[in-house]
Amino acid sequence: MAAVTSSFSFSTLTQSSQNKHLTFSSTRFLSSDSDTVRFRLSLSSNYVGVRTSNSISKMIVRCSSSVSDPPTVSETKLNFLKAYSRPIPSIYNSVLQELIVQQHLMRYKKSYRYDPVFALGFVTVYDQLMEGYPSDEDSNAIFKAYINALKEDPDQYRVDAQKLEDWARAQNSTSLIEFSSREGEVEGFLKDIAERAGGKGDFSYSRFFAVGLFRLLELANAMEPTILEKLCASLNVNKRSVDRDLDVYRNLLSKLVQAKELLKEYIDREKKKREERTEPQKANEAITKCLGQDRTFDTITS
Repeated sequence: MAAVTSSFSFSTLTQSSQNKHLTFSSTRFLSSDSDTVRFRLSLSSNYVGVRTSNSISKMIVRCSSSVSDPPTVSETKLNFLKAYSRPIPSIYNSVLQELIVQQHLMRYKKSYRYDPVFALGFVTVYDQLMEGYPSDEDSNAIFKAYINALKEDPDQYRVDAQKLEDWARAQNSTSLIEFSSREGEVEGFLKDIAERAGGKGDFSYSRFFAVGLFRLLELANAMEPTILEKLCASLNVNKRSVDRDLDVYRNLLSKLVQAKELLKEYIDREKKKREERTEPQKANEAITKCLGQDRTFDTITS
């Protein structure tokens, strides 16, 4: 059976009849005219800055974080592995490891502040990634370990994401963008985001936030481009950035679907091969058992 690596790259999954390959790469997207499936997961471009001062000889490291002594990426990854020590299939683990590195960089930016739209975006991406995971219980445990490793509350993520989903289902194209004129818990969330994004507080835009906006539009059945433009304006968010990041998200979903389909084909084919190999063995066992019964009968009757 072909091996699957754990470094955000699938090893070749060779099909005997079609010779297809399934490869996840962090450097390029899937090419439609190739038998090699590739995609890049890029959910953050925020990094910790390092600068030097001419007045002193030491290097000053400025860690972008909301806490005085943020953990390193390695510590966050180690916390995740400690919290969930069971093996994770590489098709999921490779992406999870890349995600946690990128989200660590978001989490410990100085301007970072948790908000429910960000939570909805992450929950949406996570659930899409883990769709089809062998065990729902394990998937939930992995989610909790992941968020806890970032020193945040996994229950808050789920609860807030559910609140926004329920709210969005009750909206339409008009009411969705007129949140500022109404009162309510979710409306309060959105007003707070708009205020902070407008320069009156900490706000750090990310692609998870863009996915959260997309999910709101999707559930409200308000997919017209003009609605997204008006919602971004109401939230003081750059629509061009949102458009760009939603394109990345849509491509990611498409590549995930194709990758899982190819992997499923591979697993089904290997399962069928194993069954075919065991059939002669079962037949021999049946014959041996039958012959043994015949001998027993002969002994009794003789």
